[in-house]
Amino acid sequence: MKQQFQSIFRIPELRKRILYTLAILTIVRVGAHVPTPGIDSEVLGAAMRNFSTTLFGLYDLFAGGAFSRATLFALGIMPYISASIIIQLLGAVIPYFQKLQKEGEEGRKKITQITRYGTVLIAGLQSFSIAQLLMSPQMSARVGNQILPVVPIPGIGFTLMTMLTMTTGTILMMWLGERITERGIGNGISMIIMIGILARFPNVVLSEIALVREDVRGIFTEIVLIALMFVIVGFVVLLTQGQRKIPVQYAKRVVGRKVYGGQATHIPLRVNTAGVMPIIFAQAIMFIPNTIGTFFPNSDFIQGAMQFFSYQSLVYWIIFGGLIVFFTYFYTAIAFNPVEVADNMKKYGGFIPGIRPGKRTAEFIDNILTKVTLPGSFFLAFVAIFPYILMKVMDLPYDVASFFGGTSLLIIVGVALDTLQQIESHLLMRHYDGFLKSGKMKGRRR
Repeated sequence: MKQQFQSIFRIPELRKRILYTLAILTIVRVGAHVPTPGIDSEVLGAAMRNFSTTLFGLYDLFAGGAFSRATLFALGIMPYISASIIIQLLGAVIPYFQKLQKEGEEGRKKITQITRYGTVLIAGLQSFSIAQLLMSPQMSARVGNQILPVVPIPGIGFTLMTMLTMTTGTILMMWLGERITERGIGNGISMIIMIGILARFPNVVLSEIALVREDVRGIFTEIVLIALMFVIVGFVVLLTQGQRKIPVQYAKRVVGRKVYGGQATHIPLRVNTAGVMPIIFAQAIMFIPNTIGTFFPNSDFIQGAMQFFSYQSLVYWIIFGGLIVFFTYFYTAIAFNPVEVADNMKKYGGFIPGIRPGKRTAEFIDNILTKVTLPGSFFLAFVAIFPYILMKVMDLPYDVASFFGGTSLLIIVGVALDTLQQIESHLLMRHYDGFLKSGKMKGRRR
């Protein structure tokens, strides 16, 4: 492993890409601590504790804690992700976007430009909503013997300043993410989300060490938790990398004096084609009742109904798991189109052995995809619910339990594997041994 790390820094291009990525991520973390003008940070920190189990808590997760501090990067990269998801969903139903998706590089450039405009619009709307939330009576907290508001001087000036600051911060993060993708290593947007999640990890470790020193939690319990984390991470890696390969044969074609085709390949159908999106969608829906409940603290009916949507409730786990299974199939149907794959295969002379090209091929692929997605969706639901089970059984705080599953772990594992694969490709191109495979390269000359 030491030799493999040394190999990374022997390649000038790879070394520059990694250092460039680290520099950009450092800027992102510094920006996550630059406060928005006109806010009392101490009061805000006390007030945001009431919103940890709401949509705002989910938003704060992706913003790396910047949302709860109302900083320059409070919106994080979520407006860009929201715009991307909306454009992707529109591509499944609106012919204009379908046409752009089929136009190759030019179409992708137009989609990227539309996504950027959508990001600015969404960020503007969200920053306006946040400004109104910060000025609302709910956003106040007791500091000492006084109940103080988060915004000492509310008004139109604060609203405009918040909109300008947070929207600019989102645009800057979007630009930084694109720079990582272009000149760094890994997917820039994903790297920014991952570093925001990992920023909480040192505090989690320090809090666990403090609990052990104070004899609140024993050494044996911590060893069990560490072993459990390794097991869960291993299963998540298998879920992320698992795929069913459908063999494809291409017939030979003679064009002029050249012979094309005649090769065998495969279609990789992932066990988890939808990635982390089903959990995000399901979590957003499950947080809506709690978010509504925070605005009606004096209503006995609403507060009573909130008990069914507490993470300790069995009803919550069942509904949450069912939503994840549903959204896994829903998002898989959007991300992977068997009819389009079958048409492309037919166009280039490809076929699945024993299956007629065209409609039969599309039905065959769809049938396999449905069967493969079923166990993937159930395991995805288990990974999402597991942190809440740990919170119930072992009385772990959410910050600790979130690293044992759910959105956090899936994003970290997915981004880490993608980044390692890119580093691997750079190493193998320069005839170095990679991280993901042991042994020497096949066919390498001595």
